[in-house]
Parts: sequence; structure tokens; C-alpha cells
Amino acid sequence: MTQPPVLLFAAGFGTRMGALTADRPKPMIEVAGRPLIDHALDLARAVTPPRIVANLHYKPRALADHLAARNVITSFEWPEILETGGGLRQALPLLGADPVITLNPDVIWQGPNPLQLLLQAWDPERMDALLVCLDPGDAVGRLGGGDFDLDGDGRIARGGQVIYGGAQIIKTGGLDDIAEKSFSLNVLWDRMIAGDRLFGLRYPGRWCDVGRPEGIALAEGLIADV
Repeated sequence: MTQPPVLLFAAGFGTRMGALTADRPKPMIEVAGRPLIDHALDLARAVTPPRIVANLHYKPRALADHLAARNVITSFEWPEILETGGGLRQALPLLGADPVITLNPDVIWQGPNPLQLLLQAWDPERMDALLVCLDPGDAVGRLGGGDFDLDGDGRIARGGQVIYGGAQIIKTGGLDDIAEKSFSLNVLWDRMIAGDRLFGLRYPGRWCDVGRPEGIALAEGLIADV
């Protein structure tokens, strides 16, 4: 398989971060002295993708300049934000290959590179998407229940057994069949679930959600605890 490109989902408003995102997009918030987006870029570059793309919307200029200096291609969503599904579809001409790895930059991982695990486990004959999932006990700073259940073969169903970690490899052909301009990838995932084509793998390390201000200190503690 040709190495897939990577899309970083960096367009969101970061409203749960309160005053911290009043003057910057959430991916530019620093954890352990570095912007969140740089932690995500470390993971992406380690799997040597042919290109890395980031989608931008909220306060994009500083983030666009930061990424340009790092040879990351940017996909601007304007005037409306397109959510994960619409954002991925808009970025496809820049990504230029199928499947695609997507990564949320607002989390910190402790353990093996989740993108490398995806590439090792990916089976396009059986799978339309493969999601990295975590047991709730390994998800630091996560509020609320789980997202999915996994069967013995790794097939995903809706439930609360595991949490989606924000990293996946996904085929993008089904995006063309969705009429809405702005939509969540949950729409495509549900179609894959109906066809028994959505799979998950459990992450063997820990993960921290940096979606709220208190998540910064938790993530820094996770980084220090190695």
C-alpha cells in the first residue's frame, strides 16, 4: 500500500478552552512548551506520509503561518466551518490519495505512535475505516461516556465500551454520497457500521484530552510520566 497522506483537524473553535482561545486557535495552545499542533506533527512525520494537510477556520492566520514554516499544506474553510466530514471532503484534492489518515491535534498520547499502529493493522479488504480506541481507564481528562463497542474481531458498533481517540485511517469514497456541505464523519461511520466495515483497535498506552483548560496540566503530567 502507498503510504497514506495525513489530515490534521485544526479548524474548530475551541470554545471549551474559554479565554485561552480568545486570541488564538486551540492547536496553538502550548503543552509542555510546544503548541498542540507540533505534538501532532511529530506523530504524523514519524510515519513519513507523502503530504500533511491541516484544515483551518477559526483565527487561522497565526496557525497558517506556523504550518507554512513546517511545509504543511492548509485547507481553509470559509465562510462556514465544515465539520469533520465536510472538512475532509474539501481537503481531498490537496491530500491526493485514498485512504487518508486523520488526526485530532487536541490530544496527547503516551505510548506507541497511534498512526504506526493503524498502518500495521490496516486491512483494506475488510475495512473501510480503522479507528484507534481507548479503554476509559486509559483516557485522562475525558468527561462523559464511551463512543463504541468492539466485538472479538474489532468490528465497531455504537455503544460505550471504548472511547475514540481521534486517530484513524479511512477510505473517502463514501463522502461523495453525502448531500450536506457541513457534516460530521459520524454520518459516514454509521454507514460503515451498517455494512460491518468499521473497525477499531485498542491503544496500548494512555491518552489525554486537552479540550478544557485543566487538560493542559493533565497532559503535561502525562508527558512527564514516562
